[in-house]
Amino acid sequence: QVRKAKLRLNTRDNNFCSDQETMKLVIASLLAGCAAAFAPASQSGRPSTAARESVADLESLAKKLNPLVGFYDPLDLSGKEFWGTSNEETIGFLRESEVKHGRIAMFAFVGYIVHANGIHF
Repeated sequence: QVRKAKLRLNTRDNNFCSDQETMKLVIASLLAGCAAAFAPASQSGRPSTAARESVADLESLAKKLNPLVGFYDPLDLSGKEFWGTSNEETIGFLRESEVKHGRIAMFAFVGYIVHANGIHF
């Protein structure tokens, strides 16, 4: 009879996991799926076809996307040239870094929400 109780206990422990373990597994799988946003793009043998945009392109795009505000650049970053590069390359760098930092901010927000709800690993 003791052997049957041990067998029942072992099968129950092996087949079920606690709610906390289930929650950790769900969150880990969601975060693993989100990691693809931070993975570098695959490089093929072709050269990069980055779009070159000038200040005039930015002004027309801003007016088309948000006619109420229009082009808003209070620090005049679109007119600067960083690290000895051209103005178009600087605009490309600034746009790319804006997307990257936006992704990091979204990831930080998810981390804040997880810990604010008492979920700890």
